[in-house]
Parts: sequence; structure tokens; C-alpha cells
Amino acid sequence: MKVEQLMSRDVVTVTPQTTLKQVAELLAAHRIAGVPVCDGNGHVLGVVSEADILWKELGARPGGGGMLDRALELAYGQGKRLAAVTASEAMTSPATTIGPDASVAWAAQLMNKLKINRLPVVENDKLVGIIARSDLVRAFTRPDEEIEDEINDDVLLHTLWVDPDTVSLMVDYGMVTISGEVENRSTAELIEAYIRRVPGVVSIHLDLRYRFDDLARRVAASAAQLPSRI
Repeated sequence: MKVEQLMSRDVVTVTPQTTLKQVAELLAAHRIAGVPVCDGNGHVLGVVSEADILWKELGARPGGGGMLDRALELAYGQGKRLAAVTASEAMTSPATTIGPDASVAWAAQLMNKLKINRLPVVENDKLVGIIARSDLVRAFTRPDEEIEDEINDDVLLHTLWVDPDTVSLMVDYGMVTISGEVENRSTAELIEAYIRRVPGVVSIHLDLRYRFDDLARRVAASAAQLPSRI
């Protein structure tokens, strides 16, 4: 599954000059947790999230320099954000972005690794959408038939060049069972690895035979039955 199949195309954005007060009002009005900061050409400059605004709630005090301020600056380096007034001053920049053709699995890996909740989707250096953790959770609820179609078409046929007719595939509440015959153990391991990346897959049970392993065993058995020349 590709990012473009899950992303929201109607994206709420702000400019670098948008005040944090206005950003907070947008987040509350649209019930979202963050917005991309874009210039006039649609280029993503950064992202402002609820967490960035919450630094203001910690209390930036004019002429501050007390123990709390020094501790926060030492631990998090957030002095500038405490004093931020506009989106450009508070945003995380550069923003981590993703392309519409990227896999949903890669989006999930990025979010988990970087501990972020959303990714602006960029094509030709311009914002075309946004994908959030909630979108990935929604993908996990997809029906079994849709999961089965993706495994057959995207994983087996177009990625691994395995004829779906050579295996038997069943998906039941996200639990995948696949049996049949493939070329070798490596192919079976690739099938399992790619299926695990399909959104909605809960578990995998493989019951695959290896064509060349079987052939090698038959050849060895036949050779063992040949009369010795000695």
C-alpha cells in the first residue's frame, strides 16, 4: 500500500509569519495535532505541532533565567521555542517528508524512529498531502479481501515475480496462511518479509515447499542408488 492511498490531500497549512496563537486556533478548530509551515510556492519549511505550542504553556518569562529556565535550556535546548511568537520561530525544521509513492510501511518506520506523529507528503518539492499515525491505524482495519489482493498483486506478482496460482493464500481477520511450492528457501523468506509489511496483516503462517531443495534431494537419492564403479 502506498502513502498516496491513505494521505489527506486537503492539508491545513500556515505561513512562517502565522502567530502561534493562530496556529493553536487552527489545531483546535480542525482537531489536528500539527501543521506544515509552507512558503508561497508550496515548499515545506517545517512543521509546528502541539508539542511546540506546549512549550509556551511552560511559561516564557521576560528576563527569565531562573532554575526552571536554565534546566529546560540545558536538557532540551528549547530556549528559543519558549520565546517563539510565530510559526517560523517554533517550527521543527527542516521537516521530515515522504513521497506519495513510498510504502505505508516506510512511513510507519519513519514515524516510529523519529518519534513523530505526521509526515508532509511532497512531490516535485511541493506539498501534496499529509499522512498521520491515525491514517496508519485506519489502514490496519482494512478488510481481508483487500489484504489478499495486495499480497497477490503487489507482493507476489509484481515484487517477487511469483505466480499467485502456484500458491494457496488465505486471509482470515488479518491472519495470513500461505502454502504451496516456491523455488527455494530464500524466496519463502522474502515472501514472509514482504507480507509482514502489508498493512492489516496480524500474523503469517507459511507452509511452503522448496522446489530446488526437493530436486536436490531426489538427485542425491538417485545417486545413492547407482552401483559403485569400484
